[in-house]
Amino acid sequence: MIWATGMVLAPSRNLPAAKFGGMDQKRIIHQYLDKHRTALLAKLDGADERAVRWPMTRTGTNLLGLVKHVAGIELGYFGDVFDRPSHIRLPWLDEGAETNADMWATAEESREEIVALYLRAAVHADATIEALTLDSPGRVPWWSPPERQQITLQQIMVHVTAEIARHAGHADIVRELIDGAAGDNNGELPDQTANQWATYRLQLQEAAVEAARRTEMGDPGQARTP
Repeated sequence: MIWATGMVLAPSRNLPAAKFGGMDQKRIIHQYLDKHRTALLAKLDGADERAVRWPMTRTGTNLLGLVKHVAGIELGYFGDVFDRPSHIRLPWLDEGAETNADMWATAEESREEIVALYLRAAVHADATIEALTLDSPGRVPWWSPPERQQITLQQIMVHVTAEIARHAGHADIVRELIDGAAGDNNGELPDQTANQWATYRLQLQEAAVEAARRTEMGDPGQARTP
């Protein structure tokens, strides 16, 4: 697989099922995991240093912080959980580390450094996925209550895939707020001009205003009069 940054990672999504011990289900989950990894990282492309770091929500959500955060997710869930530590130091896990230190990049942390961490985390995760079977046991010590902590590789693959998909969605919205870039260039987003999108947005605004008006009148189901 060629990642959006131009860096090459093992093409796990294209490996035959036999590579994973003939377990098609694991290969399918892995494909979705790779898909969302790629989608998230692609949101950095074409954005300058200020833009990838700029907090775009009240809680500070930003593109580079999302990439940094997901790197830590993969290293944790596909590392220590299965007693396969990566030995990659994550300063935000140190005692006394600043709250949310994994959700933003300092001025001293380069984009290249964080992307490299993201790719190393993916490589380590892929090695764990390849080495284990779906029913291989692990333990997530930070989950509560304690009875939830005993898990399998299948559970963690699904959990992490869902987590990365969620953050990729965050990144998609953040990038659109920055410069209007949206979608994955896969044909799923309608190809419309700026004027067409503006017209569509106006239509949605008018519908929202009308729905609020109907609710205030106590008849949300009332048909609009031409």
